[in-house]
Amino acid sequence: LFRSRKGLNPESESHPRFSSIAVGDDFVCGLDANGSVSCLGKDANVVNGMNPSGKYRRIAAGSHHLCAISLDGSLQCWGNILGKIPEGEFMDLALGDNRSCSLRINGTVVCWGENGFEMPTRLKEAFFIGIVAKQDVFCGVLSSNFSLSCWGNVIPNNGNDILVFPKVMPGHCTTQCSCDPLPGYGSFCGQGLMICQPCSQPTISLPPTSSPGVARPPLGQPNSTSSSWNAKMVVLLVVGCLGSVSLAATIVFSMWMCCGSKGSSRVHDSGPIEMAENPREAANSQGSQDDVEGQPVARPVLEKRLSHMYSMGNGGTLEEIPLEVLLQVTNNFSQEHRIGMGSFGAVYHATLEDGREVAIKRAELYSSSTSLVGINRRQEDKDTAFLAELEFLSRLNHKHLVRLLGFYEDVNERILVYEFMSNGTLHDHLHKLKDSSPLASWSARFKVALDAAKGIEYLHEFARPTIIHRDIKPSNILLDHNWTAKVSDFGLSLMGPQDGETHISLLAAGTFGYVDPEYYRLHQLTTKSDVYSFGVVLLELLSGYKAIHTNEDGSHRNVVDFVVPYIMREEIHRVLDPNVPPPTPLEIEAVNYVGYLAVDCVSLGGRLRPSMSEVVGCLERALTACLAPPNSLCSSSTASSR
Repeated sequence: LFRSRKGLNPESESHPRFSSIAVGDDFVCGLDANGSVSCLGKDANVVNGMNPSGKYRRIAAGSHHLCAISLDGSLQCWGNILGKIPEGEFMDLALGDNRSCSLRINGTVVCWGENGFEMPTRLKEAFFIGIVAKQDVFCGVLSSNFSLSCWGNVIPNNGNDILVFPKVMPGHCTTQCSCDPLPGYGSFCGQGLMICQPCSQPTISLPPTSSPGVARPPLGQPNSTSSSWNAKMVVLLVVGCLGSVSLAATIVFSMWMCCGSKGSSRVHDSGPIEMAENPREAANSQGSQDDVEGQPVARPVLEKRLSHMYSMGNGGTLEEIPLEVLLQVTNNFSQEHRIGMGSFGAVYHATLEDGREVAIKRAELYSSSTSLVGINRRQEDKDTAFLAELEFLSRLNHKHLVRLLGFYEDVNERILVYEFMSNGTLHDHLHKLKDSSPLASWSARFKVALDAAKGIEYLHEFARPTIIHRDIKPSNILLDHNWTAKVSDFGLSLMGPQDGETHISLLAAGTFGYVDPEYYRLHQLTTKSDVYSFGVVLLELLSGYKAIHTNEDGSHRNVVDFVVPYIMREEIHRVLDPNVPPPTPLEIEAVNYVGYLAVDCVSLGGRLRPSMSEVVGCLERALTACLAPPNSLCSSSTASSR
């Protein structure tokens, strides 16, 4: 950097430690940890033998001028200043050739400079996350949709601003935030990562979304949520910009360029999660077409939705793994690799060539020789599940969601490849292994419940749009080699209610015993439907009974109907799982607390149930109480209401 600027000789100067630097044509300035600015170089208009006085929190340089934001948010500039410096409180700067822009504390941008330079009319009232500049061009990420717009040079027939990318990554992903995470970070970051908002920046607003339901009083505190604009110039512009916006835009552009390339192992972009048309309805609209060479009737719809996913220029990526590779690592899907069977099809355990241990789900497809009665509908259901997994899991990455690694699809195959969860399902540990399971302790069970709750909370509170799983049950909660629980199987999942709506109206779906009774009765789906299902899981964890089980006289019984009355009478000890040792004095309070939490979760009215954030908070306190002195739990509204 220094060698590229004539007249700069850093070796003749001392080397102070800077928290950030700003580089002009013939000068460079640094901001140290104390807020002081030091400059050196040959541009006398900026350097002038003196360093700017005062304390600052941000600096930026143009070709021949420097601006800084003071600790109180006001602007100061030095050098060749053109135009009137605006007043107010600011949080970001972008300087170019004789032009400047600054981001106000409310998210709007003001510009000034040569020839009356100002913000384009379309963007004057827009709200931005951050801005950058390079020579005559300025760019910013809009907080409303994370799109990247640029302005500056007048573009023939296009006005003086342009939408460069419809969506970019608004910051770098990290494991924790000093303040709040950016809303909607889940569509950008990998497992356990998030994008942070600057602590000094007000909460950034996304397009308004209505809450899927009105929550009851909380159980506890939830966790704190033209030729001059050709492609080459855009790439150079974005790469040249400082900060996370430049890196994100470059990555997105590269992904867009790669989508059209061909190869034996392609990477496809899943695009945004959108409510695509119902394959069953679309298939029916095809009329009474006959199958061709065994090809399912719904195939044109499947191709349409896959093509839509591939064509999008933003979002998560998935590897399309060649069928030859999958056949090789499973020995042609041999029985020795088969580890289970589900509604979607058989599941195989294998190790890929790069050493990744995976679980491979292969859909059971139907040939033309099979009777067509009911076949088309079942095939459409599998196609819907296949696409749902691709659309959701390719975008929703979290520590407590099973990771989808890749897929393969053609006329005869639907295959999904996941990370391998070596310790099986929660259902197996509750109802098959029983007392031989490492989960035969209350602390271990509450840890699994907390992990799963965090995964569901992510779907409800942080994914954009909100995701309703619709099939929460112990067999869809998997355990990895570290006994970390992760939610799986998104074949029935749907986006949550859209703006102005409180629920989704559709026929009931899910697993008998876990389906929200309000969902059965009203055909109204909200996030509280998942809360009910999770409440049933909690009752299973406490009692060891299946959701639907056989009682002493051989008739079927619902765990909710059986266990809840004992909890309400404060007799939970009568229905605790005998495969787990009786709770110690340190554990009994936590067990009671989780019992009351489960009762709240399975309330008949959705509005009476807690949110998943409240559930997470309660389970965290319960787990802590297992290893802490008595009375460590905060008194909850649940307990006090009994």
